[in-house]
Amino acid sequence: MSESKQAGQFFDAAIGLLRQVRDEEGEHIAAAGTLIADTVVSGGRLFTFGAGHSSLPAQDVVYRAGGLALMNLLPVPGMVGVDVMPATLGSALERVDGLATTVLDSSPLGAGDLLFVISLSGRNVLPVEMATSARQRGVTVIGVTSVGYATGTTPRNSSGGFLKDHCDLVIDNKIPVGDAELTADGVGAPFAPASTVVTSAIMQSVVAAAVGELAERGIEPPMLRSGNVDGGHEWNRKVMTEYRDRIFYQR
Repeated sequence: MSESKQAGQFFDAAIGLLRQVRDEEGEHIAAAGTLIADTVVSGGRLFTFGAGHSSLPAQDVVYRAGGLALMNLLPVPGMVGVDVMPATLGSALERVDGLATTVLDSSPLGAGDLLFVISLSGRNVLPVEMATSARQRGVTVIGVTSVGYATGTTPRNSSGGFLKDHCDLVIDNKIPVGDAELTADGVGAPFAPASTVVTSAIMQSVVAAAVGELAERGIEPPMLRSGNVDGGHEWNRKVMTEYRDRIFYQR
């Protein structure tokens, strides 16, 4: 079977974006790692949030073998993935005023904590309100978004801005407006989105930076091991017991 031309083009596009992020966003990624390390040292809690497909990179660093045990998902009903029915309801919920504030009111998030808000477009009410409301509570907010949307689209929230305008630190995933890397004759729309690949890599690189910085400070980072290696479950139980006041994905 011959190699697919489009498959190869997608890999090339994704690799190109990853290289661009590495080269152009390295300082911001390192700064995010420092903010995580500072939060861990000060006793704060770590949270990630994303709506729809932007929830996938948020989930990718939570309860993960080889990951930092203190990363928690901040869930919003109907927004975690694409399991809500109909799927279009998820898109509609992103434009509802007050939803993010209501979620934060009932969450453990508070002053001294850190929150990643992941939104490709950064234009809808939910991520913008999540960022602004969290910062009002004394939470440090890191936005992971495509800055290109701020010039290629218009805001859909009352602030008149984008997620990038309401964060303490922004990491640009460099994804072009529309999130599709390929075109082809006979195909009426662009296809092959790369935002999940690139944004997940950003999140893993930020955690890696934080782990390295903690180790350099002489602090052993609370890491999780795979449950499929001998001793993994025992290791994880010990870590999750020691840090149970900062881990919210266990009972």
